[in-house]
Amino acid sequence: MKLSEFPYERVDFTKMEKELSDLTKAMDKAKSVEEVFSIHKKYYKMQDDVMTAMVLANFRNNIDMTDEFYEKEKDYYDEKMPGFWNAMVEYQKKLYHSPFKKEMEEKIGHVAFKNIELAIKGMDEKLIPLMQKENELTTAYGKLLGTATIEWEGEELNLSLMRPYLTSVDRSVRERAWEKYSAFFEEHREELNSLYDELVKNRTEQGRLLGYPDFTEIGYARMNRNCYGEKEIESFRNQVKRDLVPFVEKLHEKRRKRLGLDHLYYYDEDVFFPEGNPAPCGSPEEIMAAGEKMYDELSPETSTFMRKMREMELFDVLGRKNKSTGGYMDMLPNYKMPLVFANFNGTAGDIDVITHECGHAFQGYLTANLPIREHNDLTSETAETYSMSMEFFTEPWMELFFGERSDDYREMHFEDTLMFIPYGTMVDHFQHIVYENPELSPAERHAKWKELVQIYQPWLKLDGEIPFYSEGEGWQRQHHIYSSPFYYIDYCLAQTVALQFWNLIQKDQKEAWQHYMAYTKQGGSVVFTKLLKNAGLESPFQESCLRGICDTAAKYLSDYDLSGIA
Repeated sequence: MKLSEFPYERVDFTKMEKELSDLTKAMDKAKSVEEVFSIHKKYYKMQDDVMTAMVLANFRNNIDMTDEFYEKEKDYYDEKMPGFWNAMVEYQKKLYHSPFKKEMEEKIGHVAFKNIELAIKGMDEKLIPLMQKENELTTAYGKLLGTATIEWEGEELNLSLMRPYLTSVDRSVRERAWEKYSAFFEEHREELNSLYDELVKNRTEQGRLLGYPDFTEIGYARMNRNCYGEKEIESFRNQVKRDLVPFVEKLHEKRRKRLGLDHLYYYDEDVFFPEGNPAPCGSPEEIMAAGEKMYDELSPETSTFMRKMREMELFDVLGRKNKSTGGYMDMLPNYKMPLVFANFNGTAGDIDVITHECGHAFQGYLTANLPIREHNDLTSETAETYSMSMEFFTEPWMELFFGERSDDYREMHFEDTLMFIPYGTMVDHFQHIVYENPELSPAERHAKWKELVQIYQPWLKLDGEIPFYSEGEGWQRQHHIYSSPFYYIDYCLAQTVALQFWNLIQKDQKEAWQHYMAYTKQGGSVVFTKLLKNAGLESPFQESCLRGICDTAAKYLSDYDLSGIA
């Protein structure tokens, strides 16, 4: 069966909550761990049914934001899921306090119970109206960006389809493209400010209703921070500022000279070569066929995975008007398969879909049949490690996509990997400031962002003719800030691990792949820091981690005539 043929039926949450309540009551009557586990497996089935329907509805809404049926379905889940989530937490409480907890911990793992603790910490029935409103606000932000149209040389393009012009080799073209792109955000400034104001106030109230001074603590709980907290994140931030920012600043200076520019403005940041960035060769279908060949040759496991994905048409990757922005992977539990959503636009980002999102999908595919569902319930930094590492494992096949410019792509990808971490860390730092100071006005938030840019991206010239950036409003195009608070640092943590996998690949690709498979097959059965230890990798929270990465990167980049970078 193909993805387009998968049947969809709206979840009846009244029925589901009744069934969940019955399971909760049955837990009280259970006389053995076998009975408890039997009840828990019914809970798994219920979860799978709900998530499969939700993912299908969200995906079909994303592929056409003007589809009224799936728009209403998305609104329905926004309204109903907080109540169902609360009912799930009530069930989990009963499991957590079961007299058979110790025996169940042996069956589903210590991590599962740690995550239940966090779920209990971040949820209460009195939060349901606020969470419903929060869903409504994040959906409104997604719809605003997803339905954006920009007039460009006689065409109407969405934000994703502007990408080739934003990275044009002609500086005047990309400056004009950035002006057009940014004009959309400037036009909707008041709406964007209002949406975020409401989200911050809403989340702050959620935190205070649970007895916390602000949202931060329950934000961490909802991200399942089960082996580190704010102290470790702050330590990582300090590493980034101390070790990585000066290194990346030198990288940008080399890039500025390579491009022959006096200064780097926002519209220069994503351009790496005077002749322009390498772009993939061939049509989208040819790119997908090249991806299949690549995964055929990488390993037997990836070969089977990719062929099944294409046979079932589990990709929707063409950029279209009225299609939501961005890209992601999601799981369809009842089909034991992932799906991949993206917006091809003729840039190197198209290949990132075949590497990054397929890294997520491959992990989901490998662990979909695990009998213990909690083992497939990954924290986001663990999940992002799979995807970001896959970007490096697939680099030997870049000739399939970039031809003679494959080395340019590899250089660009490696530099961009290092350059991303300061930006991602800045996004996280900004969110901490915002939620610790929820009374900040929009103007004050913009000023804070501008201050952080000077710390984490000192190479950027913030003045110029695009007020959206010069006035510190650029954060508003980062949808994670609106929809997924405190998620973004996970990309940075994962990237430091991916760079360690990259180092192993340079020494022995096959041995590195064995480490990767061992890492992947553990799923969520152990916490992130333990996963790293099991794989012989260094934790991002260790003081020496980023410094070691910079030293290794400097030696590697010297092969590209960048000697003296360290």
